[in-house]
Amino acid sequence: MPTREPLIKGLSVVIPALNAAATLPGTLAALGTAPDELVVVDGGSVDGTAAVAAEGGARVVRAPRGRGVQIAAGVAAASRPWLLILHADTRLAPGWTEAVRQAMRDPGRARYFRFALDDDTQAARRLERAVAWRCRVLALPYGDQGLLVHRALLDAVGSMRPLPLMEDVDLVRRLGRARLAALDAAAVTSAERWQREGYLRRSARNLACLSLWFLGVPPRIIQRLYSGRRG
Repeated sequence: MPTREPLIKGLSVVIPALNAAATLPGTLAALGTAPDELVVVDGGSVDGTAAVAAEGGARVVRAPRGRGVQIAAGVAAASRPWLLILHADTRLAPGWTEAVRQAMRDPGRARYFRFALDDDTQAARRLERAVAWRCRVLALPYGDQGLLVHRALLDAVGSMRPLPLMEDVDLVRRLGRARLAALDAAAVTSAERWQREGYLRRSARNLACLSLWFLGVPPRIIQRLYSGRRG
């Protein structure tokens, strides 16, 4: 394993992962050796995700399944003042390091990346435009856009809550519009979920989950709708 030479001092990347052996290599490759620290939080994978993470130079942390729980564990395990929370099926596009460096000059604001999908269809472009509108008008970036936040700011708003779902919306709502800003770089997410379920159906399900969350429905119940489970 070559020595990691960090390009961005003081940055920990935290990646929650569950059965992500197929997508995690691309996520790690896009990061390169830029992060000062790389933490992958495995939620009980059975496909070799932990081994893939270790081979990619990450420190592997174990946590119960659930993205909010895993992120909270990763944040606790990380040792650097800046945190970049990133999904295991998301690749940061070229130019992300400079965008992050510039953002790190202002620890009082959290930043998110521009949403993009690895799909050349018009359906993907429409969804990207819809997400851009949601971020611009509603100040509601989702977790698949990544989140760069200073630990002091995260602590000030109550840190990451160990929710089974909607942990990203919960956090950005507590941060508020004034403490959120977009980065001039893209986070390219796997379109597999939308391709498998259909763009319209998947988007409608996500909107339903968001609406239920705003209505106060417990995340554990919303999770059943999100994952398509009953009972």
